[in-house]
Amino acid sequence: MAKSAKNLAQEEIEKIQSHEEDFSKDIKDEDEENIFNENNRIEDEDNLNTHQNIKKSLCGNVIFLEKGHSKTTLQTTNDMAVDMLGLIHSGFIFGAAEYAAVSAINEENLVIISSKVKFLAPAKNGDLIEFEAKAKFEDARKREVKVIGEINEIKIFEGTYQAVILENHILKTKLKNINKNYHAR
Repeated sequence: MAKSAKNLAQEEIEKIQSHEEDFSKDIKDEDEENIFNENNRIEDEDNLNTHQNIKKSLCGNVIFLEKGHSKTTLQTTNDMAVDMLGLIHSGFIFGAAEYAAVSAINEENLVIISSKVKFLAPAKNGDLIEFEAKAKFEDARKREVKVIGEINEIKIFEGTYQAVILENHILKTKLKNINKNYHAR
């Protein structure tokens, strides 16, 4: 006899709840390892010159930082999910990748001006997404950064971000001056 839609939906909900319980148990078992990672993050983020007030629970944590290169991680949560199955909204992935990009440039008055991205696979609640960003044109005011995002070494995201480094904070600069200075270079 065929199962009703209601019964099928209830079975799927129970599967999700079971996975969430397993995930919570795994997190508790790995607390000691996470303390070590947390120490590395604090050290790297102390050297960060940009985006210092960003909400890390939504945009990720810097785990590696050197000139022109950064690595960040984003732990996905239920707050980022768009449905009962735990599909993560692509905007959170985009934002975390952008954070990796600006971290790689690591300049104080930095503004992203464009991007071209590809979402190659979905992310779900509980995934740890690792981003690696590499910047080009280190001596120019305009920079380009390539970002790759992976879950368990499977590429789920790739993008290129273009940024401009300004002399002053974007909100303290008149737009007319930005255009004049940018085109003069």
